[in-house]
Amino acid sequence: MLADGTLAAFGLFLVRTSAFVLGTPFFGSQSTFGGVKIGLIASLALVLFSVHGVPLPLAQAPLEFGVLAMREILVGLALAFVLQAVMLAVRVGGELIGSEMAFNMASVVDPASGMSTPLVTQFYEALFLLGLLAVDGHHLLLRALAGSFERVPVGNMSLPEGFGALALRLVGDMIAAGITFVGPILLLLFVSSIVIALIARAVPHVNVLEMGFTLRILVGLGAMLLFAPLVAPGLQHLYGLLGDGLEAALVALEG
Repeated sequence: MLADGTLAAFGLFLVRTSAFVLGTPFFGSQSTFGGVKIGLIASLALVLFSVHGVPLPLAQAPLEFGVLAMREILVGLALAFVLQAVMLAVRVGGELIGSEMAFNMASVVDPASGMSTPLVTQFYEALFLLGLLAVDGHHLLLRALAGSFERVPVGNMSLPEGFGALALRLVGDMIAAGITFVGPILLLLFVSSIVIALIARAVPHVNVLEMGFTLRILVGLGAMLLFAPLVAPGLQHLYGLLGDGLEAALVALEG
């Protein structure tokens, strides 16, 4: 016989886990089969409830339970937001390179998001996610979710006040990290733009538009190959920022 409040507490565990899984890119991507998501959410919620779950102390009115569920959605999305913010660094870098190489005009639809995404951005995002799985980053995310139930228990009406400032700081830091991540490539592309301008000045009859597209693509691809050894340290730095961001998010949610 289940104690009173057990099903309500498990429902809140299920809500937070659902928001976290659906808001995390490689857990809740649109290309993932719906049954897999449901099974993952249910199994995670069941395991976490068996470890951290306790029945709610009092019977909850429908409106009160709805408010508690909304709080759990915000907590789950807050943890998923940290990974989205770290991926923003990769997206910013890919967008800048793609724009300089004129590859943004050859965008394709990303099946994970359903949106048009430049090819270079897709390449760096796929590299980031594959590297994250290789260093067991998904374990880091799941540990953060498990820790949230211990440090931010369900059934509490309070909402964190400091997460907004943390989110703004994360976004700003990730934009700066994205520019640094592709800085050498952008520098070579900038030099190529200066060379194209000088050629156009010296030889007015040259078709600068056609030559410029070809030269930018060649320089961009060559720079990506030349600075490929720097990608691994850059990704390691981003994975470190992910761990720090998750810990900071838990502290903000706890406080």
